[in-house]
Amino acid sequence: MTSDLPELRRPDGSPLRILAVDDEQMLTDLLAMALRMEGWEVRTASSGMEALQVAREFEPDALVLDIMMPDLDGMSVLKRLRESGNLVPVLFLTAKDAVGDRVAGLTAGGDDYVTKPFSLEEVIARLRAIIRRTGHATADDGQSILRVADLTLNEDSHEVVRDGTEIELTATEFELLRYLMRNERRVLSKAQILDRVWSYDFGGKSSVVELYVSYLRKKIDAGRTPLLHTVRGVGYMIKAPQ
Repeated sequence: MTSDLPELRRPDGSPLRILAVDDEQMLTDLLAMALRMEGWEVRTASSGMEALQVAREFEPDALVLDIMMPDLDGMSVLKRLRESGNLVPVLFLTAKDAVGDRVAGLTAGGDDYVTKPFSLEEVIARLRAIIRRTGHATADDGQSILRVADLTLNEDSHEVVRDGTEIELTATEFELLRYLMRNERRVLSKAQILDRVWSYDFGGKSSVVELYVSYLRKKIDAGRTPLLHTVRGVGYMIKAPQ
């Protein structure tokens, strides 16, 4: 289904582990089939309580988690995982389409959100995005080091260095910087950045992009020749000094 993309694996080279949770068995069977075609190891659960038990035993690299379940809903499952110190990335599945529900799921600690009905390709693409963003996998794509002037970004180790100084970034800051560096000298709009970095619609709140660009500037450009540039009315770009 996405065989043309670099294969994602655990840092030790073993297959990624995905836990798919939904009370509709037909849906979890389809998800499991599609995820196994990616070369990933898959377990399924049909209830919130079962999901917690399997998560403890299986130690997945990501969860596909339905919000509406009869015994323990997805929000409660995520809450219990986070309270136990489990920071596994979570992709929510739900029939709800309101922006408020999306924000609630993400505020609770979820990483992304897919609304039913969805395509299996979309689920896999979003899973790949959050797994890469949170550093739970490496990709054999031959392009692990990105460079712009004296700034380097290692996609495998998530190390960012400028002029010999290592820079600590959050997962979202890292993904934003990677997107900019992969598109050096190209102006990216706020809508493009929202879609690629956050993978969901904030309901028009593109100010989050401005906020994260400002975070990056403080870490990347402070006291140095600027690499990050604002193109007023268009978007943002990164480029080496002339």
